[in-house]
Amino acid sequence: MHPRIPVTVLGATGVVGQRFVRRLSHHPWFAVRHLCASDRNAGKRYRDACDWRLRGEPWGGLGEQVLAPASVGDAFAPVVFSALDSAPARELEPEFAAAGAWVFSNASAFRMADDVPLLVPEVNPDHLALVARQRRERGWRGAIVCNPNCTATVLVTALAPLHATFGVEAVFMTSMQAASGAGYPGVASLDLLGNVIPFIRGEEEKVEEETRKLLGRLTGERIEPAALAISAACNRVPVVDGHHETVSVRLAGDPSLAAVRAALAGWRGEPQRLALPSAPAAPLVVHDADDRPQARLDLDDTDGMAVHVGRLRPCPLLGLKLALLGHNAERGAAGASLLNAELARARGLLAAAVAADPHRPR
Repeated sequence: MHPRIPVTVLGATGVVGQRFVRRLSHHPWFAVRHLCASDRNAGKRYRDACDWRLRGEPWGGLGEQVLAPASVGDAFAPVVFSALDSAPARELEPEFAAAGAWVFSNASAFRMADDVPLLVPEVNPDHLALVARQRRERGWRGAIVCNPNCTATVLVTALAPLHATFGVEAVFMTSMQAASGAGYPGVASLDLLGNVIPFIRGEEEKVEEETRKLLGRLTGERIEPAALAISAACNRVPVVDGHHETVSVRLAGDPSLAAVRAALAGWRGEPQRLALPSAPAAPLVVHDADDRPQARLDLDDTDGMAVHVGRLRPCPLLGLKLALLGHNAERGAAGASLLNAELARARGLLAAAVAADPHRPR
């Protein structure tokens, strides 16, 4: 057994940060060295600064740990998980990467940068090759690797086997997104209860842009975006966790529903072949019942890391309709970043950063 790799969590008190802490508290490969928070909370115990809102052991068993300032000098580790908002991420994540850390970011700040992998490990693990260009051109000893927007993650996880098997030509997606996707306290209850809000700032643009990059082809050290037409309509609904999506797809060759179902149900990716700790046994769970998937019944299966697919049926406009469900805060956020880090570790990409860790026992 190798020693666990020390990690830092940026933004540890927030909704996504808490999920990072819970997942890392008993992780076989990673161990928390630093929990970081804003200047207002740095120096406090985690239990005193964090309003813990998750099931399981409060504060992930780290309630007595003192929060460090979010700076390289105070909180360096060879692996950094970032749950920061976009503005502070744009400033802080490059500082850690320049100092030699591998930063696995949930923020949107660098997702669409040409030299930054935007990664769903089952979908595009080869995009990790962008790191070589990133480090060379930016002069960093470490790297930044991003996971996508939570809505795009759910969509592309289902599109990937269809694109690989048949070719996706056009997509129309309507999302019904959980309240937790807005963070805490999120949308005011009197605005959301008994209501649907048909606007989430920037969401539709992120889904459309990120999906093309995720399904794009690596050519040398560049991503050639997928040449598909995609339109997204995003809505906030009064569900606590879980993003539902209704999707119409045009596939090349107009395959049968049986062929589509077989492609979805049989799909496995590199995380499954490598048996990564956070990987579900199958990235897609295909349901046959007419009224599935549902957040109340299906969301927490596989620790929130699988995407659920149901209602496969003909679409009179594009050919195929289906319903999707994914856990926005797990597969779409903390769990996604952790799976990215596991893939990098399994490929041996973290070894140099660990060896160069200035706090490593010699």
